[in-house]
Amino acid sequence: MFWRLFSTYLALVAATVAVVGVLLLYRNVASFAELAADLAPAVVGIVALSMVPAYVLARRFTQPLDGLARGADRLAHGDFAHRIAPSGGREFRLLAQSFNAMGARLAATFSELEQDKEQLRTILSGLAEGVVAFDREQRVLFANDRAAALLDFPPGPAVGRKLWEVTRQLAVQEAARKCLRGGGPYREEIDLPGDPATYLAVTVSALPGADGPGGASAGAVMVVNDVSEIRRLERLRQDFVANVSHELKTPIANIKSSIEVLLDGAIDEPATRGMFLDEIDSQSTRLDALVADLLSLARIESGEATMDFEVVAVEDAVHACLDRHRTRAEGKGMTLDGVALLGCPPDLSVWADEEALAQVLDNLVDNAIKYTPENGRVTARWESTAQQVCFEVEDSGIGIPPRDLPRIFERFFRADRARSREMGGTVRVESVQGRGTTFRVCQPRAES
Repeated sequence: MFWRLFSTYLALVAATVAVVGVLLLYRNVASFAELAADLAPAVVGIVALSMVPAYVLARRFTQPLDGLARGADRLAHGDFAHRIAPSGGREFRLLAQSFNAMGARLAATFSELEQDKEQLRTILSGLAEGVVAFDREQRVLFANDRAAALLDFPPGPAVGRKLWEVTRQLAVQEAARKCLRGGGPYREEIDLPGDPATYLAVTVSALPGADGPGGASAGAVMVVNDVSEIRRLERLRQDFVANVSHELKTPIANIKSSIEVLLDGAIDEPATRGMFLDEIDSQSTRLDALVADLLSLARIESGEATMDFEVVAVEDAVHACLDRHRTRAEGKGMTLDGVALLGCPPDLSVWADEEALAQVLDNLVDNAIKYTPENGRVTARWESTAQQVCFEVEDSGIGIPPRDLPRIFERFFRADRARSREMGGTVRVESVQGRGTTFRVCQPRAES
């Protein structure tokens, strides 16, 4: 711009001098050649003298504009702290002041945006859910650490890479493609193989495109939740309901059939009605025990259960438990024994809640009888150390498959484990399929 202005000034000066010279010399000059010869030296001289003021004027006019142009370029490259010095005429000074004010506002706006961005990044990084944002080409724009853990991202930054490069889970890639094609939210549950298996709930929501709500999607946000624990609890609930239904069905069926026989006329036969009444009484007691177990489980799970600790005689507790189950065991032709191991004093005591300890032993012996074939053997043993008393219930039953051992305390035995923990004890199990199972419960020994 400077050189254009400078040239324009010189051209105007030269043209003015030439016109004036033509007017002055027109009447006295016979030809154009003579006119040009007379005017040329004067025009050249005047133009030469005009170069300095033309340069100064052009420089003074363009210098503020050059400063504005350089300032705008620095702002465009992110230098929001740059300011230009006001110079030139009043209009240029006002323009410089407005430019500097605009730069200050841009600096403040971008600072706020950066703070909001970092705050949002911090929030997303701390979520329990995995979050992945990607554009319409499935190029990752953001991924928090939880997403990397759930989707098994390889080492290295994921931002800037394609989604199919950072995760090899085909179901995740397909969910992203379906959302980008369809535009609406897309939800899917993904089962990842492993031991144990992992279940992920994936929700992909499209970002609005540049053409408005109906335009092409600019990308999508994927939210990944680990629902493995929810699925495990759901299976436990289903197993629990199935087991409770099975346990309740047998005594109810026996009571119903006994009542039907009595109503059909057996009630008038003294020789037989006693047997059916005894069966009703026995099954009613069994139902009462099942309901008590369920209520105990509910109290334990809700945290409302309380323990009343006292000194409990070990031998008395074991034999009382065996006596409660002896009739049932003898009905299957089974041998039911209680044995104190060598070194146990006859007055051995344990520090525990008597009712809770009885329920733990009852459940162990009851299951041992239930899963031991006829003519089998169930043995209850106890031994002691200086700090603990340990009870063992061993059977010669069908055993427990190895794959089920890690979950053995998650069903009906869950209450037993919880009570052992509340009483400061431990419980564990050993089993050989087809040969039998041994449960071992240890409690604090009562001080002598």
